[in-house]
Amino acid sequence: MKKRKMRFAALILTGILLMCSIVGCGSRESSKEDSSSADGETKSSVSAVDLKDIKVGLICLHDENSTYDLNFINSLEAAKQELGLSDDQILIKKNIPESNECKEAAEDLADHGCNIIFADSFGHEPYVLEAASEYPEVQFCHSTGTMAHTEKVPNFHNGFASIYEGRYLAGVAAGMKLNEMIDEGKIKPEEAVMGYVGAYTYAEVISGYTAFYLGAKSECPSATMQVQFTGSWYDETAEKEAATKLISAGCVLISQHADSMGAPTACENAGVPNISYNGSTQDACPNTFIVSSRIDWAPYYFYAIQSVVDGTEIVYDWTGDLSTKSVLLTTVNDQAAAKGTQEAIDKASEDLQSGKIHVFDTANFTVEGETLDSYQADVDTDADYTPDTEVIEDGYFHESEYRSAPYFDLRIDGITTLNEMY
Repeated sequence: MKKRKMRFAALILTGILLMCSIVGCGSRESSKEDSSSADGETKSSVSAVDLKDIKVGLICLHDENSTYDLNFINSLEAAKQELGLSDDQILIKKNIPESNECKEAAEDLADHGCNIIFADSFGHEPYVLEAASEYPEVQFCHSTGTMAHTEKVPNFHNGFASIYEGRYLAGVAAGMKLNEMIDEGKIKPEEAVMGYVGAYTYAEVISGYTAFYLGAKSECPSATMQVQFTGSWYDETAEKEAATKLISAGCVLISQHADSMGAPTACENAGVPNISYNGSTQDACPNTFIVSSRIDWAPYYFYAIQSVVDGTEIVYDWTGDLSTKSVLLTTVNDQAAAKGTQEAIDKASEDLQSGKIHVFDTANFTVEGETLDSYQADVDTDADYTPDTEVIEDGYFHESEYRSAPYFDLRIDGITTLNEMY
């Protein structure tokens, strides 16, 4: 489970300072935690660091060729510019695998004077946590992880965003396109079958593709979806093959939770509409790209770095959302999108932020024909993935509220998984 080009930095950066002062750059419950642990112990004190002296490290699983890692790199660049940091205050290590090499990279960054170190891949977490215990004076912030709120190591923190809301909005665009294809007689309602290229059968991916499907279904009730997993976060060949297989099976629109241009390229070659992820692919796929959702990490980076400068605590588990501009959609490509798509997205976004609608409203999906009124999720993750927290309340599944990292792992009706890749 890994939670992942800065296209709209100019639009959001001027608002980051205001957002942080209002909401602490995190609107979810997990973002409101104070400096005390659950058992009453207080986190260690933090010394302020002069802005001109601070150094920031970033550990990336891949490099700029990965849309996922590029998103993190661009977000840090945006935060750097907003804070007025110089280039030599930023150190980035790329192509660092999810192994002890990650710990070594973290140690090297600490030894080079970094006061705060970020890591971008789920599998980096145990190694970053080890480094945190050895460098208590350095703050370590791991994106997409699950352990900080239970381990409560004072200088180790998790961050994520409610990207499932972005997926839902991208799904609204997909549903609009399906309706257009039906209205134009290109497909019948029962042929509104979408394909989805997923990396692994993890909760993050399941949460994402389910949200996408529910967004599409909110506009096109006859929509169904097939999911093909690749077993890799970044494998251009496998992702292209998966998309091609889905298209051959009759899928008329493709989306993805994978990091290469494989699936979008396959769609452009076949003339099949595509919803990409982590940035616009319009330049490469002008005829088929509709829209893309992504997490903008700049608000989190700004918040965490500013906390080090101010000498204030960083919350253990931070969750950004639509209101903090941590969840963004690219500009809609009118050449491929259905008429009225942007208006539909704007309306759904407004309803999500007001609480009028919820992505995982249990009235909008069933599991094996049944509507759920209760579900225990594995929020406090352990080796056996033991369910421990009731997450359905007030008629909807409360995703990313009890922990920033997604824990929605339900297999709902209407979505067929063609294979399993853990």
